[in-house]
Amino acid sequence: MDLIHIIFGMKVRQARLEAGLTLTDLARMAEMSPSYLTEIEKGRKYPRADKIVKMAEALGKPYDDLVSIRLAPSLRYLESTLSSTTMQRFPFEEFGLEPADALGLLTREPERAGALLHAVIEIARRYDLREEEFLRAALRAYLEMHENYFPELEEAALAFTAEVGPRYGFGENALPSLATLERILRDEYGYTIDDRALAATEELRAYRSLLLPGRRPQLFINNRLYARQVRFILAREIGYCTLGIKDRSLLSTPDRVDSFQQLLNDARAAYFGGALLMPRGRVLADLQAFFALPTWEPDRFSALLTTYDVTPEMLLYRFSELIPEFFGIKLHFLRFHHATGTDDYHLVRHLNMNQLLVPSGVGLFEHHCRRWLSIRLLPDAPGAADPLPVGIQLSEFLSTQERFLCLGFGRRMVLSPGMASSVIIGFRVDAELRHTIRFLDDPAIPHDIIHETCQRCPLTPEQCAVRAAPPAILEARREQTARKLALSQLQARHAADDR
Repeated sequence: MDLIHIIFGMKVRQARLEAGLTLTDLARMAEMSPSYLTEIEKGRKYPRADKIVKMAEALGKPYDDLVSIRLAPSLRYLESTLSSTTMQRFPFEEFGLEPADALGLLTREPERAGALLHAVIEIARRYDLREEEFLRAALRAYLEMHENYFPELEEAALAFTAEVGPRYGFGENALPSLATLERILRDEYGYTIDDRALAATEELRAYRSLLLPGRRPQLFINNRLYARQVRFILAREIGYCTLGIKDRSLLSTPDRVDSFQQLLNDARAAYFGGALLMPRGRVLADLQAFFALPTWEPDRFSALLTTYDVTPEMLLYRFSELIPEFFGIKLHFLRFHHATGTDDYHLVRHLNMNQLLVPSGVGLFEHHCRRWLSIRLLPDAPGAADPLPVGIQLSEFLSTQERFLCLGFGRRMVLSPGMASSVIIGFRVDAELRHTIRFLDDPAIPHDIIHETCQRCPLTPEQCAVRAAPPAILEARREQTARKLALSQLQARHAADDR
């Protein structure tokens, strides 16, 4: 995005509208085609100086004002936004937009747009939103827009298995082992693998993996991880190589995000890795059999972790890639973290393809509803949870009566002592879901009324034994409603007396 072109085009458009000229009018007066003028206003083209002179004359503007990149004082917030690194790095093209097209929406009413953007920036500062979070939100929106299914990555994983699998003894029915994945990285891509240095270095013990690229890439893996976590790291690394990805994170959990493309590439490699470890055809067959069960069987659900030798998050995220596409069921995916022994619960990852009222805690200090399955699955006692907590719940929103079937796992974080995690997927209950999942009406499935946060919930302490905070926001809204009613009644009495 060329900021000079964008600002010039915006100023030309504004001046043309102020002068009451159409595109055709200005194009004729400046001796250019309407299509070229359109390209200028959208920030795609920048005219020669002689054309700018004619445009300035037609618009009644000084030449210097038109070419200056400074905007009017009332537009300073719009100017700062246009020049911000966030706007410069936002992936407009991935959403089917050109930067000028998106910015054109702002420049129709630039003063109002400037005030709006200023408000957004102030809110972001108040809630300490970083550019990285903005880019991650853009990635989430991109994945949801595609319903988290990417056929080209599925085909790439299948093609890799068909080409390389026979040489290393794996395929859809014989999944690649950890040792096999290591051999592929060493033999096919020239990697060396070190599983000691990270865990042995105090400052690096929290990292899962680190890649040092070069003629002979060196991959460091934390040996404190479970073997199934290491399998995924190796499979994802093969994804980077197979897909030819260069712009990527070198750390498993990057300290910084340099671009949206980096985030997208990391997601693409992870998608490939999941598809390699959990082949599409086999997973779909297992899902079909699971959904056909007449009753909820938690052991059958948990057994899928062993079948594919993956973590709960890997399994459920793979479900989020395949179920919407092949079963026609929209879902949401949530991952919560909880510091055991505290009252801190954080939603750290989510996809929301069925417009769920996600318990994000609209304010930073609100308490998530403790009746959510995501919260209930979080182990709150020290030590590893064995077996993993597994659960299912039919959740009904108190305010809307919308119902969701949720199922998932809780677990301990191996690299973060004292931290628990839960992952769940949830489906909106409708006729299609009832047709697809036979055990939906199993009376053994718990049914609970839920809300978004405790501060907004009307249930009394007698009705909810796990309330974590009083309904302060709800009570404030009730008081506001009462004030409005009293004001309305006062106005009505005054109007009657005035007659």
